[in-house]
Amino acid sequence: MSQGTLFDKVWDLHTVGVLPSGQTQLFIGLHLIHEVTSPQAFSMLRERGLTVLFPERTVATVDHIVPTENQSRPFADPLAEAMMQELEKNVEQNGIRFYSVGSGNQGIVHVIAPEQGFTQPGMTIACGDSHTSTHGAFGAIAFGIGTSQVRDVLASQTLALAKLKVRRVEVNGSLNPGVYAKDVILHIIRKLGVKGGVGYAYEFAGTTFDQLGMEERMTVCNMAIEGGARCGYVNPDQITFDYLKGRDFAPTGSDWEKAIQWWTSLRSDTDAQYDDIVTFDAADIAPTVTWGITPSQGIGVDEAVPTADTLPASEQPIAQEAYEYMDLEPGALIQGTKIDVCFIGSCTNGRISDLREAAKVAQGRHVAQGIKAFVVPGSERVKQQAEEEGLDQVFRAAGFEWREPGCSMCLAMNPDKLQGRQISASSSNRNFKGRQGSASGRTLLMSPAMVAAAAIAGQVTDVRELIAH
Repeated sequence: MSQGTLFDKVWDLHTVGVLPSGQTQLFIGLHLIHEVTSPQAFSMLRERGLTVLFPERTVATVDHIVPTENQSRPFADPLAEAMMQELEKNVEQNGIRFYSVGSGNQGIVHVIAPEQGFTQPGMTIACGDSHTSTHGAFGAIAFGIGTSQVRDVLASQTLALAKLKVRRVEVNGSLNPGVYAKDVILHIIRKLGVKGGVGYAYEFAGTTFDQLGMEERMTVCNMAIEGGARCGYVNPDQITFDYLKGRDFAPTGSDWEKAIQWWTSLRSDTDAQYDDIVTFDAADIAPTVTWGITPSQGIGVDEAVPTADTLPASEQPIAQEAYEYMDLEPGALIQGTKIDVCFIGSCTNGRISDLREAAKVAQGRHVAQGIKAFVVPGSERVKQQAEEEGLDQVFRAAGFEWREPGCSMCLAMNPDKLQGRQISASSSNRNFKGRQGSASGRTLLMSPAMVAAAAIAGQVTDVRELIAH
């Protein structure tokens, strides 16, 4: 088993005890909740006559079901309005901090916690959402959990978990122009597979990660779950500290210096032992596009959809399923694939740096005729900052719609949905069948800059050709 890694240190520091099952009872430092996975958990508490043990360690927002066009109340969707009212009732009854629409702090849960400084190195973080692994970018151990576990954390501030193995995923070198963090994680998942990380925590490391900003690290950790890992993290460094300094809930004064010393001590030791180590060369990573129905079915934008005979036997059945569902020809180039909808946003790529990169591509250009293209900021703060920088005007001038914050078409639990067999260029994290709201809709995952390029061209295109001019 691993020894001396950040994962081991944080796990040991938060261990309350070992249960008869052999699982660890792990203390959770920060619990994030939203409107989708919390209502049943609160109901289970009430049925047992229990209350929230540490409401000050819980933070709530609304993100999955909120419309991104008309956010006036009551919401047009009665179910969405009911979920909103249930969350409002639960947070009020339990004294939980809540960032609602219009507060100036609302947004996707995995965007607002980092931007306000709730997320800090050395923490354990849980949320009833798969992509809680995002927070590992700060050197935290962050888990997505189910509704019954949301109940457990509300009631006891602990979780019963089996300890994970630790795989060091090392990427070295500088990324080429037009290659972004999204391409890095899609490349890793392509090589290791969607089940490659089962039973593991991924420690992302190497000179490439040393150069990435915090928002880029969040993108990679966000999709660790798509590679089968339960969590992913990056060791905290000066880039982490610079990001956190001055944020709402970050330490201040003498506490700040103490915090840095503490956070630094949690880094993986130079002689740490890992259960596995894999390495990649940044120079081998190209702008990447998924062609199939899992995030591992990705290729460089200049590559062809793989033919079944080039794939391992174990991957051929799902490849055949993907050919039929996606209606893509094996051996055909992915570049030139016609697009109907272009979506920039999500907890993976809805931060200010993502919007800046997409705006660079959109600047002075226009969305192709017949293409629906829209941009959804990850939070009200991101939206405000983007508007202060004039990014909204860049997008509007180019023919993109500029929306209010929310999860939007990432998972389509709101009015933003694909229709019929539409095909989407999306900066989100999942390309499963029906993921974006239509049972037959198709999703191609790519970076925000690549989505903007697809919107301009009306088809999958190599963003490097646009940023070179």
